[in-house]
Amino acid sequence: MAGDKGGGRNYEGGLTAYVIVTCMVAAMGGLLFGYDIGISGGVRSKQFLQKFFPSMYPKMIKHAFKQKNQYCKFDSQLLTLFTSSIYLAALVACFFASWVTRHFGRKFSISFGGLAFLGGSILSGIATNIQFLIIGRLLLGIGVGFANQSIPVYLSEMSLAHFRGALNMGFQMFITIGILVARLINYGTSKLQGGWEWQVSYFLAAIPAIMMIVGSLFLPDTPNSNLDRGETEHAKAILKKARGTQNVDREFLHLFDAGEAAKNVEHPWTNIIQPRYRPQLVFCILIPLLQQLTGINVIMLYAPLLFMTLSFGHEASLMSAVIIGIVNVLATLIAVGVLIGWKFGINGEGELSEAEANALLILICAYVAAFAWSWGPLGWLIPSEIWPLELRSAGQAINVSVNMLFTFFIAQAFLAMLCHLKFGLFFFFAGFVVIMTIFIMLFLPETKIVPIEDMNRVWKAHWFWGKYITDGEVNIGDSHSDQV
Repeated sequence: MAGDKGGGRNYEGGLTAYVIVTCMVAAMGGLLFGYDIGISGGVRSKQFLQKFFPSMYPKMIKHAFKQKNQYCKFDSQLLTLFTSSIYLAALVACFFASWVTRHFGRKFSISFGGLAFLGGSILSGIATNIQFLIIGRLLLGIGVGFANQSIPVYLSEMSLAHFRGALNMGFQMFITIGILVARLINYGTSKLQGGWEWQVSYFLAAIPAIMMIVGSLFLPDTPNSNLDRGETEHAKAILKKARGTQNVDREFLHLFDAGEAAKNVEHPWTNIIQPRYRPQLVFCILIPLLQQLTGINVIMLYAPLLFMTLSFGHEASLMSAVIIGIVNVLATLIAVGVLIGWKFGINGEGELSEAEANALLILICAYVAAFAWSWGPLGWLIPSEIWPLELRSAGQAINVSVNMLFTFFIAQAFLAMLCHLKFGLFFFFAGFVVIMTIFIMLFLPETKIVPIEDMNRVWKAHWFWGKYITDGEVNIGDSHSDQV
């Protein structure tokens, strides 16, 4: 077709300051997810554990100082349930977010996520018992679920195909920044006296929430979202401003056709299981699943506890977590994973020497860097861009829910798995890195510079997925373009 490039359409306009600013403001929502990941593993002061886990604290002390098996220092299902409860809330919330995002817009979902996270941070900070603390965690999870469902969709829809990957990676970048900031706060508050350092950490979670709420007030909704809700003129005005040109007819008509198709879909959860959407469904399940089976959230959620397992002191453990956070931001996985397992394995069940501990820290930093270059940002980008408009919100809900579900499983099971599998746990993760690498090489087509309304062309050309896409489905949206 005339005007195609790389299997996609070449539209007028370019990367404007308007799009850069709006996408960066929206991507700041990644701070919420990152801050919670970073803060969870470090809020483990003596006062915090004695206040909220009084029956568990003596057992933890016993494991930490009397048992020879260093891997079992922190094996507690109650402690891991506290950490992982947020992901169950996020899992449920993302399905509600799918409906809200489609019917009220991406902007509204971003705002709501910020409000829920703000409420959770306040309630967690003032909690006087474990029940209130868990309720606060659940509110934080609702905020994360709404943000993670709506923001990647927003970023994919606002940008031109040529810049979609770079702009969407802003979300992952802010996640890593949130993790780093939280780790720095954990390290700083650990020096406070009076036993209220954990309260400071949770209260400060209100800052990224407020940033997200205020920022969302100035965001436009995406042209796709406006069309989905019948706001045609507003959609075209936003598209002109985003592309920096008045000549947006060709792109707008393609978006309009996609919007009309979206309006005809009354039951997206029924349509999503149709064979023609099989490629998207498979990747929206397997990409977040495999992303978690790299073991990345083991490092991100439990870094301080992991380093205390390796006989680092409490302060040194928090600082080591900060170092990993810095690498994660600057870097934004097979041999490295094997090396980590090997380094654990040669030590048996005793303590690491200082040189061995430092070498392991370097290996873990390399592992985090590799993730930040690959599965970190792309794990959010690809599922958000491969769905047609009528199913995009539902598809992203599946992506987030699977991500949250397996984050919950990993977070809940890790300390027990570390206790029983010991260094073998890291070989377990390395094995999945091999599997996922082969899977992506064989089955994921290149989506670079392809407009999101043209994704069916990519699937149709693929050696395996092409059988699920008919010629009629490939050509949806071309009728208007031939007249422009």
